[in-house]
Amino acid sequence: MTVKLEINGETREYAAETTYEEIAREYQKDYPERIALVRLNGKIRELMHHVERDGKLEFLTLSDRAGHKAYVRTAIMLLIKSLREELGISDQPVLKLEFTIGSGYYCTPRGNVSFGGSVLKNVEDRMQREIEAGTRIEKKSFPIEEAVELFRKQGMTDKISLFRYRRSSSVNVYRLGGFCDYFYGYMLPDVSYLKAYSLMPYKGGFILVLPNRATPEELPDFDERDNLFEQLSRNTDWGEMMGIETVGDLNDLIVRGETDQIILVQEALQERRIGELAKRIHDRRDVKFVMIAGPSSSGKTTFANRLSIQLRTWGLVPHLISLDDYYNDRDKAPLDENGKPNFECLEALNVEGFNRDMMTLLNGGEIELPRYNFLSGKSERSGHMLKLGAEDVLVIEGIHGLNDQMSHALPAESKFKIYISALTTLSVDMHNRIPTTDARLLRRIVRDARTRGSSAAHTISMWDSVRAGEEQYIFPFQESADEMFNSAQIYELAILKQFAEPLLFAVERGTPEYDEAKRLLKFLDYFVGMDQDALPNNSICREFVGGSCFRV
Repeated sequence: MTVKLEINGETREYAAETTYEEIAREYQKDYPERIALVRLNGKIRELMHHVERDGKLEFLTLSDRAGHKAYVRTAIMLLIKSLREELGISDQPVLKLEFTIGSGYYCTPRGNVSFGGSVLKNVEDRMQREIEAGTRIEKKSFPIEEAVELFRKQGMTDKISLFRYRRSSSVNVYRLGGFCDYFYGYMLPDVSYLKAYSLMPYKGGFILVLPNRATPEELPDFDERDNLFEQLSRNTDWGEMMGIETVGDLNDLIVRGETDQIILVQEALQERRIGELAKRIHDRRDVKFVMIAGPSSSGKTTFANRLSIQLRTWGLVPHLISLDDYYNDRDKAPLDENGKPNFECLEALNVEGFNRDMMTLLNGGEIELPRYNFLSGKSERSGHMLKLGAEDVLVIEGIHGLNDQMSHALPAESKFKIYISALTTLSVDMHNRIPTTDARLLRRIVRDARTRGSSAAHTISMWDSVRAGEEQYIFPFQESADEMFNSAQIYELAILKQFAEPLLFAVERGTPEYDEAKRLLKFLDYFVGMDQDALPNNSICREFVGGSCFRV
């Protein structure tokens, strides 16, 4: 039996026993990066699979999002296997993949495990021997009962908890040598694809440093981000305190009917944190400008409102200002490399006008705040006059809030800078982390559909552009913040599930956004749904699902 495949504009026939990896080798010379996956008739397939039907075949390399993620998962599987063998442990957990710091993946020990001495160096050596041998990765579908027993023998109780809520009667298991694991997403066919990696001790655990998409076979320098690490560690500790480290843990609490308790504790933790920030601002008596910035769908508006309420409890009088109101008229917007208006760069804002107004206020003068009309694309008079008293403070939110060029005229001591993001620390299981960008994208899909009538396909299509703007204009300044605030809520994905799934199912097969929509649907399938009724009306989650008491 043969199949006909259209590849790069030509049709060729292949025997049914041919693997996609064999076909990829034929065409590798046409691609600068290693081919990692294929797409057949719009559906992504792993290279270890055999060709199964006629259709159009496309190649995805390590520089594509799906290909890069396959590299990361494969490296993590090899790392876990090598660490278990080095420690002589086969029936209990040895590590948890916690979160990312720049290009690094932070791992912590589990059980009676230590990463001290020569352990990491020996593990690297074991990994390299496997890479040089080109050890294959096998994929096999198991009935749930057999998969549960397999992982029980390996001491992976987190997998068992996760599979308890699986609707499918089977599960795909990957085998590398004698080691088996489950991964959320595609894998490479063997470990010889892993050309760059390193392990380095870090803050009680270690960092697995891997290439990024831009240079998929080169290892970048590890960029330490102490403030980010501290915030992520704080929220990891919160999860452990609440007994919720993985999706399985969360599902267990939901089915036991303990959702009200989860929400109350999480909201109380966030409110306590906001109160701590308000006290810090109050104690720095020179502060007049609270500058807030963060990536898309971080909950900045709700946070700014809740912070303002907490500031009032300390006798301060906050005034909310959006940097969006300082946009230059649309016809003056700078152009990007494609000749289109660039509304995300600093030059799109009236920086000098902002600094002039803020200095007038700081010196005791009065100003009329501008208002930007997004329909007309012009700045208008608002009629809102403002003069600062002794206890007044401005809470200023906007994409460039942490960039000192935006507020260059203001004395450093008059500014308190806060970086906010939804830094998800909940994991699918011990070896599968939830990317922060997934949680933010789901937030945005739900909010944009509710407030702007945008389809999920439209939001997904814009996401790469949004992320590029964040990389350029927000993330470089996060470590300069006086404080960071994590707006992620440990339960929120179980609530967003009900709102996001219908929107994602509406994305049509064959569109560029279909693969991402399907991936997100598979991801949400891990969660047991959770009702929104118990959410307080000032919750950050309300900014996305609706029902907020604030104008969001």
